[in-house]
Amino acid sequence: MTNDDDIKYMQKAIEEARQAARAGEVPVGAVIVCDDEVVAQARNEREERESAMAHAEILAIEEASKKLGRWRLSDCTIYVTKEPCPMCAGAIFQARMKRLVFGPSDQKSGAAGTLYNIVQDERLNWQLEVTRGVLEEENRELLQDFFRARRAKAKDNDQGY
Repeated sequence: MTNDDDIKYMQKAIEEARQAARAGEVPVGAVIVCDDEVVAQARNEREERESAMAHAEILAIEEASKKLGRWRLSDCTIYVTKEPCPMCAGAIFQARMKRLVFGPSDQKSGAAGTLYNIVQDERLNWQLEVTRGVLEEENRELLQDFFRARRAKAKDNDQGY
């Protein structure tokens, strides 16, 4: 169930995603909240860091763990602008997060209910509460605009402009 706090924190994640887009990264942002306080926020930095691991969720989990001085984040909620991939869903699971809130589903690599459901798989020893679709349209438009611009730029480059 979406509440006002979910919208507030998702808006912070969207700002992280916008920063990623301005830096030429796929616009994904993540915010981790514990006891109604933002303890970490991050954006995709794969191109900047030249690292396949530099997804927003992974970077936010690392920051939260350092700030809180622990790897178990079982009292924390992570807000992500799109459904996490298998790597990120695995990291969220491994951090024992209490809750995951995300925008649109990811039909190509979603691992929180679309293609896989790592975060709620009852065969595993931890399951999270999941809220889907928070500010879904705004998040989807941000992603679509980014990829539309990237395709247009690639097309212009192919035509010698």
